[in-house]
Amino acid sequence: MISSDQRLARFLVAVMFVALGIALGSDASGQGVERTIPRPLAHHPGNIFVEGESVRISLPKRGVWQLLDADNQVVKSVGVNDTLVELGPLPVGFYRLKNEDYPDWVSLGVIAPLKMPTPQTSPIALDVAMSWFYPEDRMADVASLCALVGVNWVRDRLSWAEVEPQRGEFKTRTRYDAAAEIQSAAGLKVLQVYHASPKWANPETKRFPIDLRDCYRFLKGVAARWKGKVLAYEPWNEADIEVFGGHTGAEMASLQKAAYWAIKSVSPDTIVCWNVFATSNAAHLEDIAANDVLPYCDTFNFHHYRPLEDYPSLYESFRQIAGPRPLWVTECALPLRWSGDPQKQELSDEDLFEQARRLVKVFACSLHEGTGATFYFLLPHYVEGPTQFGIIRRDLTPRPAYVSLAAVGRLLADARPCGKLGNRELSGYLFRAEPDGEPRLVLVLWSKEPRTIDLPVKPVALYDYLGRRIEKVAEDLVVTSTPIFAVFHKDSLDRFDFVKAPQAKPVPVDGPCPVVLQTLWPSNRIELRQSAYRVKREQNNLKFPVFIYNFGPSAAEGTVRVTVPPGWAAEFIDKCRLAAGERAEQSLELALPTSGWTGVAVIRIEGDFGTLGRSVLSFRLISD
Repeated sequence: MISSDQRLARFLVAVMFVALGIALGSDASGQGVERTIPRPLAHHPGNIFVEGESVRISLPKRGVWQLLDADNQVVKSVGVNDTLVELGPLPVGFYRLKNEDYPDWVSLGVIAPLKMPTPQTSPIALDVAMSWFYPEDRMADVASLCALVGVNWVRDRLSWAEVEPQRGEFKTRTRYDAAAEIQSAAGLKVLQVYHASPKWANPETKRFPIDLRDCYRFLKGVAARWKGKVLAYEPWNEADIEVFGGHTGAEMASLQKAAYWAIKSVSPDTIVCWNVFATSNAAHLEDIAANDVLPYCDTFNFHHYRPLEDYPSLYESFRQIAGPRPLWVTECALPLRWSGDPQKQELSDEDLFEQARRLVKVFACSLHEGTGATFYFLLPHYVEGPTQFGIIRRDLTPRPAYVSLAAVGRLLADARPCGKLGNRELSGYLFRAEPDGEPRLVLVLWSKEPRTIDLPVKPVALYDYLGRRIEKVAEDLVVTSTPIFAVFHKDSLDRFDFVKAPQAKPVPVDGPCPVVLQTLWPSNRIELRQSAYRVKREQNNLKFPVFIYNFGPSAAEGTVRVTVPPGWAAEFIDKCRLAAGERAEQSLELALPTSGWTGVAVIRIEGDFGTLGRSVLSFRLISD
């Protein structure tokens, strides 16, 4: 039960946050960007055209070229005398031009023009990594390719060391400034992320900065610098795996809290995302939940490259700890391996179109789970070993998956999940969406085995996985492993037999506290699978350094208590006072049971700072 004093304290905390301009309970929609209906650039980068335009492209050599569609049917043959070819208007689709004397094909895409600006709340998003893949003189072309397909959010990449090479010394102009400006000007919302410390902040650069005030100052600096252009930040990328530092949940929580205060102090409307998970390790999730992180993130972010059938349990594991915070999936795909010429790193003909089919399925299954944003990985040509992730080629020309993304962006614009068809033999996902600017019910449908089904109501329109209109519209429909979009009147939902989509957990979330606790332990003593620090079995006494920060604008004073497992004892300060911006180091001494211990031991430090709120640090120990 909450006492009257506690209610008063929480009220005063809320008043303080309002005074600072920090909104509680953000819906994570973020600031808007100026957005109009995108039009292709005059020079048509990537050979992308909208339906109705005359297709005119350059080819690498003279001679006779055959234009083939996505079904590998010859549309026409053209003779090329000066390498510039006029193909005239073409229907929506993916096309390739081939010449028997040329060792590669030339692709182009025709997509349906958007009839309305992409909604500010549409969940369709794309990992672009603009700053790392494209020089400034190509950024506008790439941004145009993103806007044309109805993408709402784009994800970029940032190097902290490049922007702040020495503590407190920020470069005046970088490629990240250019990317933020160009993508924002194209009407795209930008999410920025980084994953390494400068050497001056931690010699072990893949690890978090030793002093969280360094992270605070950096994020405060860039959040102010790119206010209104970068609308969301992930304070670190995949910190839960070794390649990006191999941090415990407790460490991730402490960094998150410092990052939250940094960004909100200068840009209250900017979205502070959870420093995104690469795995769904149960120990990490338990560790995070114990650290009361929800007040310090507007969205709860994770990545996956898992089979579609894993999505329900995977998303539920994050939904359990995300509470009311929207789930954002900022990397996801079902990638395929390239084959053939290692210089081209191209997918086989069969896999080119399989990539496009999978993209539609990934979005449908992810959005069904209720994500606020799903970022497909990845726009650029990019390989890791034998795997090709990119949906466009090095020269910006499309793979079929780019054209299927245009279908998703248009037909699932502002999609909100309703549920999944009750027929277990089918994969059918229902959404309320705004295809072509009209409120509609959209069904994304496929089946492992071909079958004919009877729809409960006749669709308004049907489209295939590339956004091509299917002319024959009937209530009986042949369904295969290739997904299709069926569009219905908006009031047709009650005609369908479906299971409702999963819902967020409506748990209360307290306000954030500017006092942040942190402990540091050598990285070689971390047991990632348990999200724990390893200690020697024979040790009976331990000392942990605990750092206490005050990221608030005024002094903080409060009481501190430590909770340890039965049979353990702890010595620590019981009171604490910090000036604004101060970092204090204290020592936590633990006496372990002389009879030994097994399993995971959870140590919890809790500070009560009155009207400023409650600060928590929970960390886990495991013996060798």
